[in-house]
Amino acid sequence: MIAKKKITSAKKSKKALKAKITVNGRVYINSSFNNTIITVTNEFGEPLCWASAGAVGFKGTRKGTPFAAQQAAGEAVKKAYSLGIRNVDVYVKGPGAGRETSIRAIETAGLRVILLKDITPIPHNGCRPPKQRRV
Repeated sequence: MIAKKKITSAKKSKKALKAKITVNGRVYINSSFNNTIITVTNEFGEPLCWASAGAVGFKGTRKGTPFAAQQAAGEAVKKAYSLGIRNVDVYVKGPGAGRETSIRAIETAGLRVILLKDITPIPHNGCRPPKQRRV
């Protein structure tokens, strides 16, 4: 019997990634008070690339600024553009400062925004909120 060569996991992942990439995609912006995380996925929701304010190089309280979110969005869009994504649906979650600036950065970097949707979870009288802060 002739032994078949096994394909290494790196080759498998590259082939699988090529199969997943299309022209359309989704951008998920998770913006908290402390950080902004941008994830780019294909149409089916499988992540292709991501960037965050912390990964771009900001530390501490500067991660929560709009400028840090803009830089992170630009980095994520650069990666997505190189993978072949041109049209995106943008889903925004969270109350952070980087919401609007990251959307603007996505548009100016060259991706065409088809849909803009806010998916921030809102409780319909669910769990009891934490007690009020006394400062």
